[in-house]
Amino acid sequence: MKIGIVLGSTRPGRVGDQVARWVHERAARRGDAEFRLIDLRDHPLPHLEEPPGFSGRYEDERTRAWAATVAARDGFVFVTPEYNHSVPGVLKNAMDHVHVEWNTKAAGFVSYGGVGGARSVEQLRLVCGALQIADVAPQVTLPLATEFESRTVFKPGDHQLAALDMLLDHVVAWSTALAPLRGGDAEAAVRGRLDEVVEALRAKDLEALRGVYAPDVVSFDVEPPLQHVGVDAKLKNWAKVFTIFEKVDYELRDLTVTVGAGLAVGHGFGRVSGTLPTGEAVAGMWVRATFVFRKTGAGWVIVHDQASVPFDMVTGRGVADLEP
Repeated sequence: MKIGIVLGSTRPGRVGDQVARWVHERAARRGDAEFRLIDLRDHPLPHLEEPPGFSGRYEDERTRAWAATVAARDGFVFVTPEYNHSVPGVLKNAMDHVHVEWNTKAAGFVSYGGVGGARSVEQLRLVCGALQIADVAPQVTLPLATEFESRTVFKPGDHQLAALDMLLDHVVAWSTALAPLRGGDAEAAVRGRLDEVVEALRAKDLEALRGVYAPDVVSFDVEPPLQHVGVDAKLKNWAKVFTIFEKVDYELRDLTVTVGAGLAVGHGFGRVSGTLPTGEAVAGMWVRATFVFRKTGAGWVIVHDQASVPFDMVTGRGVADLEP
């Protein structure tokens, strides 16, 4: 299971980062799940500048990056303060930006504030219900008066560790139990691997990409040579993209996945875009994208992928300005 620890405050002078680190450090000692800290400061989302996310398709690159981050997790721990008896606006905005990516996952709450952030969690449980997130009963409540020195330096009592462990136990257990409802079958696993590719490309994380490809992957790309053989050659190709763009974005649209006995094929449309070191935005081009997966002991890995563009029969030139 992959669990995201969402830091729900972006305010200057926040104490939530101390709490989130405490949660992450404790969770990292476990062997039953992978935990990742997700700071909303790294996802500066606008205030709902596009339609509701029921389709799972988004136009704004900031929303697409956030959707990929949420989609790649099986469950969440929300670290939240309480603002005026309610949820921080930035956290509510992040939850409202996407929808299907939250569905049939589990969540727990670590809250802090004047009364431990309890009223914020009350509101969040209602939001989770609307987003089809199963919120677990155990929670960690951290009053400023007792768990923070001078209300600014986080120094939790030892008893809070037991409460946190119980919370994590439940989040992992419910995330695991809900896997079949998320399509915990092969198709959902394959789609999850492609979500990892998207997330890793946007983070320019070559090591994360390495784990998605088979060591003997064969890749047909739109640029020479005719094929890239082996994971090192594939990563070298992506590294070249990372040197071209200061910021990388990658989109997949109209993806269809077909699963067989130990093999799966996905096809759709992909586009690499980004921002050059000069600050110039490059829209990129849509290509036809095909992925072939093989099931291994470590899960589904890409053994072949192919990107192609149609060409004009008369001129022999590629047609790179088509839209899906």
